[in-house]
Amino acid sequence: MGLHRLSSVTIGVPDVEATLAYYREFGLARDDGGWLSTLDGGRQLRVVRAPTRRLVSVSIGADDEDDLGRIASALGAIGVPSTVDGRGLRATEPVTGARVEVEVSPRIAAPVVGPTPDNGPGRPDRGTGRAPAVLREGPVRPRKLGHVVIGSVDQAATQRFFAEGIGLKVSDEVPGLASFMRCSTDHHNVLVTSAPVTFLHHTSWQVDDVDEIGRGATRMLEDHPERHVWGLGRHHIGSNFFWYLRDPAGTFSEYYSDMDCVVDDALWKPEVWDEAKSLYSWGPPPPPSFVEPEDLAALMTGSHRAS
Repeated sequence: MGLHRLSSVTIGVPDVEATLAYYREFGLARDDGGWLSTLDGGRQLRVVRAPTRRLVSVSIGADDEDDLGRIASALGAIGVPSTVDGRGLRATEPVTGARVEVEVSPRIAAPVVGPTPDNGPGRPDRGTGRAPAVLREGPVRPRKLGHVVIGSVDQAATQRFFAEGIGLKVSDEVPGLASFMRCSTDHHNVLVTSAPVTFLHHTSWQVDDVDEIGRGATRMLEDHPERHVWGLGRHHIGSNFFWYLRDPAGTFSEYYSDMDCVVDDALWKPEVWDEAKSLYSWGPPPPPSFVEPEDLAALMTGSHRAS
């Protein structure tokens, strides 16, 4: 099936302007109608008004209209209705209520960036030059939206919708807890976790390298140390470097780089991991609020409001 990109997400928040200001500072460019853009992916984040923070919709790119018909048939086979009109398909994930759109769209044409020379033991690849990373002064700009993480009260059913219905491929799993699924060559674009209430855990944004992660997070924390959640570290599943921050609505946003790529499905072997290995390879231990955000109880009772 010709899925090739996570095109965009729409998130609902109580305070739209405060959230837009946060993500502009995070490095996304303001567009019209509540949209924000990345360097390579274009319009990839839309912010709309909602009484509590939530994932409103996800848009996935497909190669041609034939893909839409195949997806509609697959959704019908698992009992999920969908509509196909023009160049798009619309369906609602039954457990989380998130709207999923699959649209015929061009693939992301990212520029090819040469490797940064790194010195190593007995290997002075950089010669007499200073490390380029320490000379960077401009703002950090995410290249693209990498993935979205959704908490579901029925993780297996939500996984079935995305994998068997929409056609995402499972890269790795933590049984009963999480499923890492992809609609591109990235290790994962949609991650569904088991949760006591439906909620949006985080969105993740690709930057060039680990230095951009550090520069971006440092700048975001200069006047707002309360934004810090977890990092710097490296995940085990997916292999990416990470740093997580908290937006004004309470949703986490992640800078990441160096994620595993699945360029040939036949050569990738999905694995089953235990929970101990699922979060990170190195870095500070995750705070309890990363696994169970501080507003989770309020979301369960419907009393959550942005602080």
